[in-house]
Amino acid sequence: MDFKLRPWRIDDLESVSRNADHPDITRFMSDGFPDRIDKWKSFLEFATNDTSILYLAIEINGRAAGGIGVSPKKDVMRKNAELGYWLAEKYWGQGIMTRAISEIVSLAFETFDINRIYATPFGTNFASHRILEKAGFKLEARFEKIVIKNGELLDEFVYAIRRNE
Repeated sequence: MDFKLRPWRIDDLESVSRNADHPDITRFMSDGFPDRIDKWKSFLEFATNDTSILYLAIEINGRAAGGIGVSPKKDVMRKNAELGYWLAEKYWGQGIMTRAISEIVSLAFETFDINRIYATPFGTNFASHRILEKAGFKLEARFEKIVIKNGELLDEFVYAIRRNE
């Protein structure tokens, strides 16, 4: 299936709030992931104005069907950036996210003075582990029971890719 990465737009509000409102998406996201339309509006205002990050919409059939972003870190971690992503459930299993990750990794290394991009999926998010591995990320660490989500202690995995890989 075809998709494109593009900048977020304020008029993505209805599409993004509808596509992200699914328990199989939110159970793998941080508690800061928008869960109401007013929070999505704030996110879109932030994502369309902040040039220190690279947050893009995943557009499918002319509509925002997911999101992907790279956030450069600061201070002693300034050569690193964190990757985050989500995709509407109806598009899962079609290779979209693996290709989107590869595309944004290239963009991030071109845009920022960083050497490493990492992602921290929950231990129970097996699909995300596979997607990251297919995109060339390597497992660097596993931390046992350090994340609390929906009242359950979960493992956190750290996957990373480096500029020269």
